[in-house]
Amino acid sequence: MKITITKNEKEFDETAAWRIIAQILNKSNAVIGLSTGQTTIGMHRIVSQIHAQYPFDVSRITLFNVDELTNLPGEYTGSCHTMILNQLSGPLGIPEENFIMPPTMSDDFEKECRLFEQRLAERGGAGLQILGIGANGHIGINQPGTPFESETWVSPMDPDFEARVRRETKVPDHIVLGGLTRGIKNIMHSRKLILVAKGAHKAEIIEKAILGPVTTDIPASVIQLHPDCEILLDAAAGERITGRY
Repeated sequence: MKITITKNEKEFDETAAWRIIAQILNKSNAVIGLSTGQTTIGMHRIVSQIHAQYPFDVSRITLFNVDELTNLPGEYTGSCHTMILNQLSGPLGIPEENFIMPPTMSDDFEKECRLFEQRLAERGGAGLQILGIGANGHIGINQPGTPFESETWVSPMDPDFEARVRRETKVPDHIVLGGLTRGIKNIMHSRKLILVAKGAHKAEIIEKAILGPVTTDIPASVIQLHPDCEILLDAAAGERITGRY
């Protein structure tokens, strides 16, 4: 497990962006898994800016996101599909057929989970998976207690996040929201993982996930067992582990 702690947020965004670009340049048909949220917006912006200034071939690159919200309209601005489309897939000009995402609405999400993984497998599986980490240690939308052998599924949402989504979208209480997420087993089958975090509010969970025991109570701790994993942090997120690894 490699740990990289950058000097500040700017260096973090730049370093993370170049990790994605390097994957694209090293493998012309790379399959790259992304994550959405405040942690990744900056890195996505820099990838797009560099591509605009120094175009590189992305015609055979496949992008997907590690998870997606369910039972919301596809055009919802907070959907992972919309965020990745606006932040990276669209600006890079990734062909539509190479942007793989499950639908937000379906009568059979179990089938959609299988199809999602099947489409990735047909392209050789994930060569690189960028992972965020939640304050409770979740990866994807695999909340604490999720078995490590879990495969792609629809997980319950974090209560605080669900409350915000319902408030912003006025979703009625009778509609069950969830998150279609790659399972921990699927995530661990990615050939390379990069877990990213920035900000002092992530320092405590990073310490527990990286230096603590491997436990389903903190799903992110499982990445300690991955053979090719990098932990990429800004100084604030890494303040509790600096000098201890």
